[in-house]
Amino acid sequence: MPKSPTELAEELIQLPPSAISLKLRGDETYFDAIRGIVDIFASKKDLNVIYISAAIPSQSTIDVLNILEVDMSRIFFVDCISPIVASIIKRHPNVHMVESPTMLENIMLKVEYLMKKSGDRSNVVLLDSINMLAIHNSPKILSEFVHILNNNMRAKNAYILIFSMDAFSSDEIGNMMTFVCDLEISMAKEGEN
Repeated sequence: MPKSPTELAEELIQLPPSAISLKLRGDETYFDAIRGIVDIFASKKDLNVIYISAAIPSQSTIDVLNILEVDMSRIFFVDCISPIVASIIKRHPNVHMVESPTMLENIMLKVEYLMKKSGDRSNVVLLDSINMLAIHNSPKILSEFVHILNNNMRAKNAYILIFSMDAFSSDEIGNMMTFVCDLEISMAKEGEN
């Protein structure tokens, strides 16, 4: 049985701002992890959420969050996947587009802009997912991007959570996450694989 959104949020609340690799077990834990972070954890810590969409279009995530009645006023998206997989029919005011997942510098600039715009409120940056960015970028460039992103977030005392899908992870991605993240959390309960 995987962790519930509440269990994940409670685990994160105990941690200081840090870089965290969050290992997902596929579809069964994907939206539980999102809800645990953007709804429960961010609300309890009074954090803005900067959600980097590289796996699924931001509108799909927004639709699910609306069904779950999550307050969208403090959730901002940097969407780099929608322009290459689907046309946007409706545009949410909290979505900032980047033309492609290969434009890592533009992703960084959008994140910096959103952090400045948030004023005194602290942030959690959610990168969804490292596996999808690895499809579009060379390992060296991706590693450099994640390292710089982590260092920038640490300097601003922000949390950064990086989704890593167990089913699609390679040794290279695993090694990169070990190198750049402070710790790894799994959506599996303790004692489960």
